[in-house]
Amino acid sequence: MTMMTPQPLDQQEDEEMLVPHSDLVEGPQPLVEGPQPMEVAPADNDNTGSVENQGNEEPQASRFTWTIENFSRLNMKKLYSDVFTVGSYKWRVLIFPKGNNVDFLSMYLDVADSATLPYGWSRYAQFSLAVVNQMHNKLTVKKDTQHQFNQRESDWGFTSFMPLSDLYDPNKGYLMNDTCLVEADVAVRKVIDYWAYDSKKETGYVGLKNQGATCYMNSLLQTLYHIPYFRKAVYHMPTTENDIPTGSIPLALQSLFYKLQYNDTSVATKELTKSFGWDTYDSFMQHDVQELNRVLCEKLEDKMKGTVVEGTIQKLFEGHHMNYIECINVDFKSTRKESFYDLQLDVKGCKDVYASFDKYVEVECLEGDNKYHAEEHGLQDAKKGVLFIDFPPVLQLQLKRFEYDFMRDTMVKINDRYEFPLELDLDRDNGKYLSPDADRSVRNLYTLHSVLVHSGGVHGGHYYAFIRPTLTDQWYKFDDERVTKEDVKRALEEQYGGEEELPQTNPGYNNTPFKFTKYSNAYMLVYIRVSDKDKIICDVDEKDIAEHLRIRLKKEQEEKEDKRRYKAQAHLYTIIKVARDEDLREQIGKDIYFDLVDHDKVRNFRIQKQMPFNLFKEEVAKELGIPVQFQRFWIWAKRQNHTYRPNRPLTPQEEAQTVGTLREVSNKAHNAELKLFLEVERGPDLQLVPPPEKIKEDILLFFKLYDPHKEELRYVGRLFVKSTGKPLEILMKLNELAGFASDQEIELFEEIKFEPSVMCERLDKRASFRFSQIEDGDIICFQKWPPPETDEQVRFPDVLSYLEYVKNRQIVHFRALERPKDDEFCLELAKNHTYDDVVERVAQHLSLDDPSKIRLTPHNCYSQQPKPNPIKYRSVDHLIDMLVHYNQVISDILYYEVLDIPLPELQCLKTLKVAFHHATKDEATILNIRLPKPSTVGDVLNEIKTKVELSQPNAELRLLEVFYHKIYKIFPTHEKIENINDQYWTLRAEEIPEEEKNLGQHDRLIHVYHFTKETAQNQVQVQNFGEPFFLVIHEGETLAEVKARIQKKLQVPDEEFSKWKFAFLSLGRPEYLEDSDIVSTRFQRRDVYGAWEQYLGLEHSDTTPKRSYNASQNRHTFEKPVKIYN
Repeated sequence: MTMMTPQPLDQQEDEEMLVPHSDLVEGPQPLVEGPQPMEVAPADNDNTGSVENQGNEEPQASRFTWTIENFSRLNMKKLYSDVFTVGSYKWRVLIFPKGNNVDFLSMYLDVADSATLPYGWSRYAQFSLAVVNQMHNKLTVKKDTQHQFNQRESDWGFTSFMPLSDLYDPNKGYLMNDTCLVEADVAVRKVIDYWAYDSKKETGYVGLKNQGATCYMNSLLQTLYHIPYFRKAVYHMPTTENDIPTGSIPLALQSLFYKLQYNDTSVATKELTKSFGWDTYDSFMQHDVQELNRVLCEKLEDKMKGTVVEGTIQKLFEGHHMNYIECINVDFKSTRKESFYDLQLDVKGCKDVYASFDKYVEVECLEGDNKYHAEEHGLQDAKKGVLFIDFPPVLQLQLKRFEYDFMRDTMVKINDRYEFPLELDLDRDNGKYLSPDADRSVRNLYTLHSVLVHSGGVHGGHYYAFIRPTLTDQWYKFDDERVTKEDVKRALEEQYGGEEELPQTNPGYNNTPFKFTKYSNAYMLVYIRVSDKDKIICDVDEKDIAEHLRIRLKKEQEEKEDKRRYKAQAHLYTIIKVARDEDLREQIGKDIYFDLVDHDKVRNFRIQKQMPFNLFKEEVAKELGIPVQFQRFWIWAKRQNHTYRPNRPLTPQEEAQTVGTLREVSNKAHNAELKLFLEVERGPDLQLVPPPEKIKEDILLFFKLYDPHKEELRYVGRLFVKSTGKPLEILMKLNELAGFASDQEIELFEEIKFEPSVMCERLDKRASFRFSQIEDGDIICFQKWPPPETDEQVRFPDVLSYLEYVKNRQIVHFRALERPKDDEFCLELAKNHTYDDVVERVAQHLSLDDPSKIRLTPHNCYSQQPKPNPIKYRSVDHLIDMLVHYNQVISDILYYEVLDIPLPELQCLKTLKVAFHHATKDEATILNIRLPKPSTVGDVLNEIKTKVELSQPNAELRLLEVFYHKIYKIFPTHEKIENINDQYWTLRAEEIPEEEKNLGQHDRLIHVYHFTKETAQNQVQVQNFGEPFFLVIHEGETLAEVKARIQKKLQVPDEEFSKWKFAFLSLGRPEYLEDSDIVSTRFQRRDVYGAWEQYLGLEHSDTTPKRSYNASQNRHTFEKPVKIYN
């Protein structure tokens, strides 16, 4: 059977790929939009690493064919194939014949023996799954992907493999004689055992820890670090011993580079990201390497100003090119010099880097309707293009692997094969890339230094880098924490992209090679000019590092080494935690209320396991001043009801043993801790006395006193009682401990447990302790009796009500939703408070009569932002339900709004936040339009007319969707408002100008946006700002005429307007216009979806006053641009 060509990638990316049981995974799940791996925060026990190139062995591949008879009569939910072996691993195919909760055949590759594999196993496979068309082989449905299989994800594949309607249609050819043929092509590459792998030992280099989704940053930092001239410059940036790394980018980067140079283990990047002003959430947002590179270099360039290393960024990375327009028939030429720090090269349609450079300098002919207006020469045929004046010593090439697909209205990743050479000659073909002004004495021959790779798809993936630090033949792969030696084939050829062919390893009638789309490919290339190699790959040693930095970092290193040594020797030691009466007195009623002590806050001793316990007692005598003969140690025990109490004294036989033996006896969990209670007795004169002999009849009890007036619980001491005795017999002693009169009436309660709820029962004073099942370590709470009446002064009259209050109390920090960073007020509430209780307390605090006008929104603990959706009226039972985040984390933050109508009424309405732009007034008016959910956009516009002043009574309005300063949509008036989202987008209403209502046959309505070019970037990077608008352009109208109309419309003064530049932009690339250019020729004559990506750009500095609303409301987080704040 012949193999079929897989679908093109852009079709595959629409397929959903999920593990079959993904609905059982709790917590936020990444949205997987195609057969590509998504980067998630690594689990502690998962060292599987990246999904590509895990080992150095050649992959083993095999095909398995599964013939399934009586397919339409299968009545089971899922079906497994026979087990087959590839690469010494056992596999099987899993199908859901009627779909895994979808109307599609669901099909997965499964690790057959996952249940019996050892802890921490993982394996990597590239594979394809196919349903063979038995009538027309070319119609076989085949999909391929790759995955790192492990304990958590032991199956992987396609939930929506093919429609069931196609599969079961007898005319389609997928079922013949009710038989289905399934093929699985599997290629396995052995995984290196990284549990024991030592990067420094194996390679001499160390990696960087991943904070969650910072692999893109790690690959860039490693690349920059391995440009020694850059590293030296960073070391020479002035910092002082008083600087704090988390508040100083130069110091944080110096610290990071120092650790990369001298550490033996992987380095954390948290100090650096904190110096960027990033919070934890930023570290879980994956961004673009290219974007971070530009922002970081721009920030460093700024920080280097006025220092000895000023200009380093420009010296290393800055080149120049010349944009020119040259007339063919007359002697006229226009040129403009621009700088670049990196070059964006096309991948689509180019076989290699040279083809991309050819395309970059390709000459465009301006002729016909597109002639160039050459000042006094009028319209002329001309040539337009770009040539390079000079290239930088370090040439950074960004490969355009991601492009906007207009047909699909989405970004797609280009996985096409694209080659790049080890040596790049930009003087080739007699310097065809160079401008006439270029210095031909400089030899533009470059050698490849690093290859940054993106593995995955457009919505996520993994970044790593191949680098040769000293430009020798030895390459290294820097993949977060791991560094491995690689050969040149792995660094170059395997990163070209395209398809990978793998021969079958088992003989058979069909030896067609397997073809897999390679989702891992080069994304950024760094070349170093050969003539500058010695200057850039220079020596960097300790003398380049400031003394205060060396001292600080060496001290850090020593502390880290001490901790490491401490951990390395941990197996030789036991930690003994000794609790005493003093600890109970100090903690109960302050730090803890239930049980007796927090063992993390008592005296610790680190003792060698071989030390006899009797010798340990001498250590205690020295440390605590309690002679050995006055010490008696009790061992603690965890009871079945989850309380933790002293259980029994150590026997003389046990005290003769070693500390290590005792730990094994006392602690079945085998954590290296021994918890003890030290009983010390004092006589009437408070002098130490030996502990009394304890017989079986004796019970050690602990006592807590509750004062309802003070709402205070405190420890008052412990007593031995006889099991046959009764509580009545110790009442005078308890009154003495409490400081009460000897005849004070008191009531006793036994504190039994507190999880999951409090159990504290009254103790019968006349029954014996044995009858009441009292034993060693039990806790008795007591208080004066009878209890006071419940009133405003006494909230909790007895100990039970007080302990329930303590158990359930919750301090909640309330923030106004419009100011989500600032705590407004705190309320002490109870976890079991109802929805009504909570809103009543909030309303009471805000002096609001109607609690139903309070709307609450929960807190997202990961993003530190409000959750997207507010809490619906009475939709939760208790406060705890409002605070719990993904069934595990308890937050203590809620956001509130005060509504103008009750929440139950509001939930029947749709509220839209609309910015109305008056025809003549500059400032926008923010309107909250509230209408019944079935209303239309037309109803919204009619409502707006009643609220605003119009330029004329009959003015027509329209509603626009604006996002990041671009207009994305004009809403049809009949569109229902229920599905309009004003959370992500800004809604803008405006009057329709008269000229737009009467468009001529050749007139065109275009988008006009403001933009700035980012500092020191090449011409492609633009940043939009300000208010976008529409403009009618007429056929034959020159830019000069259009400018006059724009100036009048925007009312910009002549002096300022003269500084503005005008450009035609398509997909973010500006093409600057001259006053004589005919504007209409630049724009397509037909409307296209995605027209916002073609616009007339007004380039000028951003001096516009900020509106009182955001381009995107901050209620939700979005994929934000990379920002370094400090």
